[in-house]
Amino acid sequence: MMAGMTDTPHPLYDRHAETLNRALTAITERGYWSAYPESPSPRVYGETAAADGKAAFEAYLGGDFPLDQPADGERVATEASPFGVALNVRYPHATADQLVAAASAALPAWRDAGPQTRVGVCLEILARLHKNVFELANAVQFTSGQAFVMAFQAGGAHALDRALEALAYSYAEMTRHPETASWEKAAGKGDPLRMTKTFHVVPRGVALVVACNTFPTWNSYPGLFASLVTGNPVVVKPHPRAVLPLAITVRYAREVLAEAGFDPNLVLLAPEAPGERLASALALHPAVKIVDFTGSTEYGDWLEANARQATVYTEKAGLNTVVVDSTDDFAGMCRNLGFTLALYSGQMCTTSQNILIPRDGIDTDQGRKSFDEVAAGIAGVVGKLTADPARGVELTGAIVNDGVLERLDEVSKVGEPVLESRTVEHPVFPDAVVRTPTIVKLDADDTATYAREWFGPISFAIATDFTAHSLEILRATVGEKGALTAAVYSTDAAVLDAAENVAIEVGVHLSANLTGGVFVNQSAAFSDFHGSGANAAANAALTDGAYVANRFRIVQSRRHV
Repeated sequence: MMAGMTDTPHPLYDRHAETLNRALTAITERGYWSAYPESPSPRVYGETAAADGKAAFEAYLGGDFPLDQPADGERVATEASPFGVALNVRYPHATADQLVAAASAALPAWRDAGPQTRVGVCLEILARLHKNVFELANAVQFTSGQAFVMAFQAGGAHALDRALEALAYSYAEMTRHPETASWEKAAGKGDPLRMTKTFHVVPRGVALVVACNTFPTWNSYPGLFASLVTGNPVVVKPHPRAVLPLAITVRYAREVLAEAGFDPNLVLLAPEAPGERLASALALHPAVKIVDFTGSTEYGDWLEANARQATVYTEKAGLNTVVVDSTDDFAGMCRNLGFTLALYSGQMCTTSQNILIPRDGIDTDQGRKSFDEVAAGIAGVVGKLTADPARGVELTGAIVNDGVLERLDEVSKVGEPVLESRTVEHPVFPDAVVRTPTIVKLDADDTATYAREWFGPISFAIATDFTAHSLEILRATVGEKGALTAAVYSTDAAVLDAAENVAIEVGVHLSANLTGGVFVNQSAAFSDFHGSGANAAANAALTDGAYVANRFRIVQSRRHV
């Protein structure tokens, strides 16, 4: 064994072994399973959990965040809530060199602890975060603009599920080979050759997570925990407008690490001052060997091209597309697509943008529907969902940043609106920035418009010559720009097969005939893959073996017996 490596797993492994084993089963069965209840009901979490979590969140506001880690003496406060709530949380600042030095010093003991100990400690971190999930959900809500229930589910329970999924895949890959092996080979008339061989799981080095504004935990937890459990210390660089959710995450991770006898600098927060470009300084640091990024295509491409010393995992932008051919549930189709477009004001990397409809209309259970009737049916659902401000804002949330508003203004000058975006006054937060979705009619020839991403509450109803033409547009646009999701509606098995073949060709996940409570822009941990790594929208998938296996290496030693 490596000097200092423990043969005995930490007691935390035994405490959480049942959860780990269930997760290992789930990633092989691919059925429904969740370790963390997604309902914020007091019947699930207790009568005081919501109030306690909100109070814990509010205690951070206007103060210095309690985080004892290496720093340069400065504090930064860069967050602006989409709900107009004053946050003013001040975080300790550190330079790239300070952060990397502290993380590097923490690596050897964590590496030598072994996979079982590391996974036990990481599972305890998830348990600590789950204990404080209402605190976390409030932080996600007020920094991302998500409505509370969505923040609790996506930013809390589902993010923890994705983290656990990453732990399960990582543990499976780390333990694929035995720790030791006896080797014997016949050597003619002499004694056989005998050796003992030891196989060490060796981390790559310091890992960097560059987080996004919209889903600061959901998109960050897989990379954070995949790197940490495979032995790499992690520097977490939050988006300047969504620091608090990851500061809370880092705080509880550091607490657990210290309690377990490890250097808390295995997890560090890296908030940046305005204009500092700390993410780039960290990404190019020679000691940083892993980078996880969610965000714009431009910066993701820059990381892939320039962080040459690191393995880089990116989730960027794409052209999520729906092909409408026919349906035996027109109302259900419209309800499903309308909800998809309204959820979080379309500010999800998986929300559909381009809806391809034959210009001559489609066959439905309600008779033949024209192109305009299909577009109006979807728009009507969006309008109904957002008509009542008190109910609508619990679905749409608030607009995350000015870039979305700029795109809404730009799109108002193209095409013909089927549904115009409205400004809505939030009934609780009067300074919240709320805009309802817009749907714009385009022709298939308007490629200059729909062949670029319009992140936000913007989608296009695009008239095509026929369904085969729609599929060709799907092939061309997603083949060039990528996508995270695609959908098809058809009563014709041949059309469904053709759509699936195109999806396979361009590497995009496909959903067929969604009319109920499953939506194209949502994915379930342990069952659905998020991103495929097979097109330009993302170079990796959450979560599979390829996502975790390159975060460590097997180094062997062998000795004669």
